[in-house]
Amino acid sequence: MPVVSGTTGLHETLAVLTSQLHPDARHREDLSFLKDVLSEKSLAYLMKIHEKLKQYEKLSPSPVLDSASCLAEDLADDLQNGPLDEDERELLLLLSAPHLKAVLSAHDTVAQKNFDPVLPTLPDDLIEDFEEESVKIVRLVKNKEPLGATIRRDEATGAVIVARIMRGGAADRSGLVHVGDELREVNGKVITHRRPMKLSQSQGSITLKIVPAVAEEDRLRESRVYLRALFEYTPYDDKATPCQEAGLPFKRGDILQVVSQEDATWWQAKKVGDSNLRAALIPSAQFQERSVLLSLIILCIVCLQAFFPLSLSTASLRRSFRLKKDRQALPGDGHAPEADQTDFLIYEEVTQYLPRPDEKPRLIVLIGSLGARISELKQKVIAENPRRYGLAVPHTTRARRSQEREGVEYHFISKNGEYKDNLYGTSLESIHRVLAHNKVCLVDVQPEALKTLRTAEFQPYVIFVRPRIFDSQRKLFGSSSSLAAGITEDDLMDMQQSAEHMDECYGHWVDYVLLKEDSVSALIELQVVMERVQKEPQWVPVCWLRS
Repeated sequence: MPVVSGTTGLHETLAVLTSQLHPDARHREDLSFLKDVLSEKSLAYLMKIHEKLKQYEKLSPSPVLDSASCLAEDLADDLQNGPLDEDERELLLLLSAPHLKAVLSAHDTVAQKNFDPVLPTLPDDLIEDFEEESVKIVRLVKNKEPLGATIRRDEATGAVIVARIMRGGAADRSGLVHVGDELREVNGKVITHRRPMKLSQSQGSITLKIVPAVAEEDRLRESRVYLRALFEYTPYDDKATPCQEAGLPFKRGDILQVVSQEDATWWQAKKVGDSNLRAALIPSAQFQERSVLLSLIILCIVCLQAFFPLSLSTASLRRSFRLKKDRQALPGDGHAPEADQTDFLIYEEVTQYLPRPDEKPRLIVLIGSLGARISELKQKVIAENPRRYGLAVPHTTRARRSQEREGVEYHFISKNGEYKDNLYGTSLESIHRVLAHNKVCLVDVQPEALKTLRTAEFQPYVIFVRPRIFDSQRKLFGSSSSLAAGITEDDLMDMQQSAEHMDECYGHWVDYVLLKEDSVSALIELQVVMERVQKEPQWVPVCWLRS
């Protein structure tokens, strides 16, 4: 058996011990488990860190003196008082240099300062005897960050209770504060009449007097639920949030990792890509839906009372909205595009997806506002690389124009679906035909068709093409050709309004917004985006991969 001496490192001792574990027939399962535990890399790393810390304690560097600046000045004075040889003159010149003086001054500043953390002693009167209550004193040293906990007042007893612990915050990292704990004092001050919101504003060192909850365990378990936000949220504008400082602001399209759904009203989440490791509060889907519904009811009551000053039944209005929502949720229920505006757009559960080489390419769907000219854009994509890209040609019942070719711009057929006095549509068969040749299929559709295409069968990547318009609204980028075509300021205003309307009604389905300045740059940007879609991970609805 290898010899373990007193100088052998802890991690080396652990490795020797692990190598000597030979499971026998009677204790095979227990010894195998022990060997797996001792073989963990994380445990070996911890042992190495422990050794380094111990080594630092024994051999911690200490300055020889803390007054090097004074010593250098005294030496310079002595040198100036007598005759100097060549070496002494060089030394005097060095000691008089401002850079060396600055270095010695910095050395003295560091040498005279104690960098070890020093916790203040607890006040003598902080510990009190309670007849039958166990009280614990918790001291947290924070780096200019919130405590990471929200509190509430018990309506029956008036006690201030820890309502939730934010994942990754100071309270969570300490492991000493738990949901359900009763707070008696903060930094020696009784908080019976203290507003709960003030606790989140405490900075630096904080001392808590706590009556522990019956259950000391923190039941929160970090989940791996990812949601795409379909609305914008600003906690400082939300009076319903239990703590505005603990809220997580986000924009539509942000990806949120929900780490706790224990609270049915306020979930804890982190924003994917954010460097902040602490979780924060977001409204739950159910709570946000109720808030939106209540806002609609109030708005409806105000509008109706403005026109019809009659007594209205709030219950009947709520039932009307619920029935309308249920009707819209029915699969296959045809409705106008405007109906989508009343849907409850809260969150969409998503996951990361990377297409495999053996899978068919993702469908590229182009939607465009007025003036985007996406038909011209997709034709240029096909013309440059017909082997890589294919076009699902739409159908129309309008008359064929002189420059149009059957099966290129449109398939000219009899009536099927109406758009602006003419009937248009893209058949699913034409999409399948392109994908069957392992080509990236491009389609441009009216945005209301996204409800049909946005399925696991096609896994579409939706690109919204909109013309970039100057804020002055006087001309388009690359406007020489546009103005020559007779585009007026009213036309530009219509384009702006069209883009805003499409973004408001269908922006939650959009994966990428292409601001078109001119045809050349738009074509290059579109090609880059389409290649990235087929090669890089993308967030997609989780139902696409479960079906």
